[in-house]
Amino acid sequence: MPTPRYVRNPQLSTIKPTYPGNKMLGREYCNGEQLYEPEFGTLLKWQLSKNPQKEEKKADTWVPEVVDCTAFLQSREDGLVWLGHSSFVLRVAGVTIITDPLLFSSLGLRRRHALPCRPEDLTGINVLLLSHGHRDHLDEQSIKLLARQNPAMRAFGPLGLVKLLRGIVPKLPVQEAGWWQQFDLSALGETPPFELFELPASHWYRRGLLDLNEVLWGSLLLRLPDGRTLYFAGDTNMNDHFEEIERQFGPLDIVLMPIGAYKPAYMMAGSHTNPHESAKAANQLRAGHLVPMHHGTFDLSDEPASEPQRLIQEIAASGMLRPELHVPAVGEVLRWQEWDS
Repeated sequence: MPTPRYVRNPQLSTIKPTYPGNKMLGREYCNGEQLYEPEFGTLLKWQLSKNPQKEEKKADTWVPEVVDCTAFLQSREDGLVWLGHSSFVLRVAGVTIITDPLLFSSLGLRRRHALPCRPEDLTGINVLLLSHGHRDHLDEQSIKLLARQNPAMRAFGPLGLVKLLRGIVPKLPVQEAGWWQQFDLSALGETPPFELFELPASHWYRRGLLDLNEVLWGSLLLRLPDGRTLYFAGDTNMNDHFEEIERQFGPLDIVLMPIGAYKPAYMMAGSHTNPHESAKAANQLRAGHLVPMHHGTFDLSDEPASEPQRLIQEIAASGMLRPELHVPAVGEVLRWQEWDS
């Protein structure tokens, strides 16, 4: 067993004074203190097993409604737009942010619905936020397009991201951080309109055969000058980091939380939350508003397409969800700045 070491970006501040940095064993980042390595046998079991919801899934042709968001993209007004999966366009005080962009279909990832704009309409983007390097979150074709169309764009994300993106877009400015670190946003202007933090998620990384866990994963939080917070959970399973984040930042205002790709549990529970776990996580964060993501756009798992959204709506209707639930159409503009905390 390699000797553990703890790493961070020494040029950035760490907001938890006692946090030693992200643990590594050899070339692999740990998932907190433990190394998580998905087993090939579990994948094989999944591929060879019969889905008990096979016929239900086959008959479920639901896709999210899609509305055109071109006018919002061409404006300078603040707002939040879901592009599908974990991709959002968020505008805060005139700064335009895009998260985990996946704009096209690719091998093994076929979009089930249209993009709510033309890819060439995604201009004027200042900030690219990346939660981790899985191909359904960090898409090479999408990032090349965005970098070409947005020459002033800067990328922010977890440790290891610089090396990964250098092979895709060599000239894109990239800043990487460990968990519980605050990014330096001075390149956005003398007085950036928000603070940005790299926070934990419970997940893993692989893009090729020999790079398991060589790039960190995480979640991201924006804090505005008035104290309001917007939290992008990335990909994660249910773990204790939600309570840790709430202890550090207090009740969160707006949470973008994954709700899909959770069946079968023996395959997915180490990577993703199901709708009940997503609701529990949002409750632990004491969120004011929940916007679900990571469902409906790609076929990644065994549950029927409409199930994640239906379940989170049922949970909200039952009174078991603390925050107000917002389930937008793809491309619908959410006026987050008008929501009560």
